[in-house]
Amino acid sequence: MEFDYVIVGAGSAGCVLAARLSENPRARVALLEAGGRDRNPWIHIPVGFAKTLNDPTVNWLFHSEPDEKTRNRPIPIPRGKVLGGSSSINGMLYIRGHPRDYDVWAQLGNRGWSFDEVLPYFKRSQHQERGADEYHGVGGPLNVSDQIETHPICDALLDAAKECGYPHNPDVNGASQDGFTYCQLTLRNGRRASTAQAFLAPARSRPNLTVLTHAFTTRVLLDGKRAVGVEFSRHGERTTVRASREVILCGGAINSPQILELSGVGNGERLRELGVETAHHLPGVGENLQDHFAIRMSWRVTRPITYNERMRGLGFVREGLRYLRNRTGVLALSAASITGYVRTREGVETPDVQYFMTPASFRDSQDRTLDREPGMTMGLCVLRPESIGTVHARSPDPFAAPAIRPNFLASPADCDAVVRGARIARRIMEAPPMEPYRGPELQPGAETKTREELLDYARDTGTTVYHPVGTCKMGSDPMAVVDECLRVRGLDRLRVADASIMPALVSGNTNAPVIMIAEKAADLVREDARAA
Repeated sequence: MEFDYVIVGAGSAGCVLAARLSENPRARVALLEAGGRDRNPWIHIPVGFAKTLNDPTVNWLFHSEPDEKTRNRPIPIPRGKVLGGSSSINGMLYIRGHPRDYDVWAQLGNRGWSFDEVLPYFKRSQHQERGADEYHGVGGPLNVSDQIETHPICDALLDAAKECGYPHNPDVNGASQDGFTYCQLTLRNGRRASTAQAFLAPARSRPNLTVLTHAFTTRVLLDGKRAVGVEFSRHGERTTVRASREVILCGGAINSPQILELSGVGNGERLRELGVETAHHLPGVGENLQDHFAIRMSWRVTRPITYNERMRGLGFVREGLRYLRNRTGVLALSAASITGYVRTREGVETPDVQYFMTPASFRDSQDRTLDREPGMTMGLCVLRPESIGTVHARSPDPFAAPAIRPNFLASPADCDAVVRGARIARRIMEAPPMEPYRGPELQPGAETKTREELLDYARDTGTTVYHPVGTCKMGSDPMAVVDECLRVRGLDRLRVADASIMPALVSGNTNAPVIMIAEKAADLVREDARAA
């Protein structure tokens, strides 16, 4: 059990890294995944994301710690526990964020991470069905497609947004992010394009790549200040695997800091309280948690043309047959049909609120069970939150879920953005193009008007949209965990390459940026190997 590279976590980043590093037939690569194979059929049927969000066989089903700012509710924080990780259970939206996000990373001292420098990695990973241009690539492993079908309510919403001053933008991954459009998706022929399918599956036959599922990493093995391997539990037995070149953590923003702390890498005082011997004092581990806090607003629809009807009774039977026949229909849809980017106040350089809309409604803001009556939902999230949280190991037991404290709505600026975003959503929904479809407002209800009432609704019902980042942030300040080459500061042969390294949250969904991070990480690893 000795390899050149041991990769911990076969998620959005780990599958990419394993595929890229094993392209060199002389590099022996091991990929450890705590979950199992991606055999659950709901993973591959796009609408199945609603099933996997609550399925403990493929999802860690984490929850936040109680917080009075969100009424002490345990907010679900799903993370993938399966090959492909969260790319196997997410909403499949392909959104990179704003170019300025990456320029800010570079301005913080992270050389090589400006938008112009990371764009080639986005393009390398991608096969954009629209074709290649300045912003998009073709021939990469990850298929990116447009929505399989449009919808009259969605078309009306695009017109309504335009009447309110928010343009139709056909490509939020192009020259501009502002405006509303149908989503781009990580789908291929009507099936989910997870990193397990897009990157790992074609590489599985390589003799130099070993993939171990149900391998739960308990700690990184350190020899002084050098990583030499990993200890993991598989089928009840503790096993070690050695890494002659590097250990690379790809556990994500929740699991990577926990693994580091249980390996003795973190804030020394916290580790002593935890009962873990300190191997390397690194106070930023588990700090800087950032996530997109969201609220969802819904309206009754006056015509029986929403997904609510198509996913019930005979309608569902027809949709199932349609999907089996040609991979189209409601079963081939993602978590949102429309996305939009808006500047909710003057003086901001880039959009500060993202919208996502679907012609369906749910029993409550967190339930994925569809209403029996026609409805539509418009959600929104604060793109660049000032509220910062933490993720830390709860106990020395590696099987205990970590303590996740997002600290949502701690910042008055975030609260103001939520309220402004809700009022803009109402203005769009009340525009003339929506009149043929719009019925009464269901949530929070037309009677919810004042700032405090809207904020109460956010505190009572708001959730994450599953974009945790930042807990092993990249940088050169005292709280940075990795350097610009993703090497853990002060340790040799140990890297982190996942959403946890983001110094600041991007203005959009996080799956595409994590894939980019892994693509760049593969080049960084290979450069160090050539220099050795």
